[in-house]
Amino acid sequence: MPSALAPAVRDDAVAAAPPRSRLAAAAHAARLLRPRQWVKNAFVLAPLVFAGRAGDPASVRAAAAAFVLFCLAASWGYVLNDLLDRELDARHPLKRRVRPLAAGLLAPRAALWILAGLSAAVAAGMALRPVLALPVAAYLLTAAAYSTVLKHVPWVELFVVALCFVLRVYGGAHGIGVPLSAWMLVTTLVLALYLAALKRRQELRVRGESARPVLRRYSTRVLDRFAWAAGACAFLVYGLFTLVERPVLVTTLPLVLAGLFRYGMLAERSAGESPTDTLLSDYKLAVTVLAWAVLCVRALNG
Repeated sequence: MPSALAPAVRDDAVAAAPPRSRLAAAAHAARLLRPRQWVKNAFVLAPLVFAGRAGDPASVRAAAAAFVLFCLAASWGYVLNDLLDRELDARHPLKRRVRPLAAGLLAPRAALWILAGLSAAVAAGMALRPVLALPVAAYLLTAAAYSTVLKHVPWVELFVVALCFVLRVYGGAHGIGVPLSAWMLVTTLVLALYLAALKRRQELRVRGESARPVLRRYSTRVLDRFAWAAGACAFLVYGLFTLVERPVLVTTLPLVLAGLFRYGMLAERSAGESPTDTLLSDYKLAVTVLAWAVLCVRALNG
């Protein structure tokens, strides 16, 4: 695919390109990968912690490999989505400034080359770690289905976003050779639904139906109820898990509740930014999540 679309540029012309231009192009290409969103792949590491394997070097290496591979797969999905949505994003007040394709800072042909490179890297990663082939392939198929069709189907698109988080957790468990706990699966699903619904609610409230076509089928009131129902379910399922399966984690419950409340408050003030951007821009929420993670690691792997 890339060879048919590659620009016919002579080697000497490439060599003569100004260094600043090459650096700018590299920076735009890096932004296209959305490395800030790789924080979401921390879900891949959850089975390592909750299975008590954080002290096992072999399991840590396997989890790290899964994390890297899901970062590549996630970037593949982002590049594909940005390619398909570049014209719509160009009319969005925020995305036209932060997304290189929508801003005209990177040519679609260059994005196709990047997509091909990511495809090769993911394929190589699955060949090196065959145990991850199924969850990563499922993630890629889900991301492709979302970008092409499912993001336009109300409610279904929220569950598809949540499914991507579940597949991250499944990949982390599969990668270290432990079964995926039903508790973890359900908690991840409803927590992701909470995050996605709040994001859609704020997009609709602040940007209106023009933010994304599917918002025409939603209302802020219904999304608000859906988000808080999902958040309540996330806390309830996690709380039951700690009481029934891991009593040692009871002390983490206040942090989980504080995190849900804090994110809800921040989402109310935002314009529908990504949960990752919210986490990275608010030190109180980041400290809460970090404290929860440290307590879990110490309690289960100490």
